[in-house]
Amino acid sequence: MSLLPERSARVRVVAVEGRSGSGKSTVAERLRAVLAARGEPVHVLTMEDLYPGWDGLARAPGLLRSWVLAPLRRGESVAWHRYDWDRGAFAPERTRLPEEVATGGTLVVEGCGSGAADVRGLVDALVWVAAPGAERARRLDARWDAAVYAPHRDRWARQEEAFYAEHRPDAHAGLVVDNTAAAAPTR
Repeated sequence: MSLLPERSARVRVVAVEGRSGSGKSTVAERLRAVLAARGEPVHVLTMEDLYPGWDGLARAPGLLRSWVLAPLRRGESVAWHRYDWDRGAFAPERTRLPEEVATGGTLVVEGCGSGAADVRGLVDALVWVAAPGAERARRLDARWDAAVYAPHRDRWARQEEAFYAEHRPDAHAGLVVDNTAAAAPTR
């Protein structure tokens, strides 16, 4: 992808940011598939692994920074505690970034909060995924886990509103993907 900075000896970090239901996971998976088809080592980290529960959007970028991005920038090994949604707590064991990625691949961080102001300096490319509210609602209703998400949807939407008003990742994105349908990137 020519829109991404060149790979180097360090890990290239791409944040895929957008509102719930915009299609961030789909865009991140497509990016992963393109890079993998080129033979590039790539790993997708979902912010869902870092949210400390349904009220955790504001805290998650700090965890992304301290557990993943800052150690990565310092050349240290990267490992994070994955949030166990069934238990309602972080797992005691750590998930490690695959070695082939840690030594010069691409880490795609997907999810609300991945483009927060306090992590932008540690991200090489920020992608904003946009879709109209009605389309996002339709997608959320059709999710495989819609019944689990439904009771928390309004609470999460309020957190998103506050987060996006403060951090404005859409205004800082180097690439905006109109994910209404199979539209091409707009910037």
